[in-house]
Amino acid sequence: MRVLYVDDDRVNALLFEELGRVVDGVVIESASSGAEALELAAAGHFDLLVLDMHMPEGTGFDLLPRLREHTGAAVPAMLCTADDTQALREQALSAGFIGCWSKPLELALVLKDLRRLGGGPAA
Repeated sequence: MRVLYVDDDRVNALLFEELGRVVDGVVIESASSGAEALELAAAGHFDLLVLDMHMPEGTGFDLLPRLREHTGAAVPAMLCTADDTQALREQALSAGFIGCWSKPLELALVLKDLRRLGGGPAA
């Protein structure tokens, strides 16, 4: 499973990349901006999009429809945010995300979701 992780915070991206190494069959590619994410999406296939809520050039809500022009609407997307996920959950679902992960990430939840979405056996 190829995952595109988009976050302008390089430390968060490195941590997510390391997390992906724990799940068999998961390959994480990171982008630090919406423009970089669009380039990666245009150049290759992804099975999951993970978008940060707040980036310098906009939000994950702004970026998702632009990425979907390259990936198609069927590719699942998760919103990743330090904001209150309860308040954002309905908005994220309405915008086309399949869920919301809170920062700091709950590792067990993220690993479970990655496995459920196609990255190896469920734990």
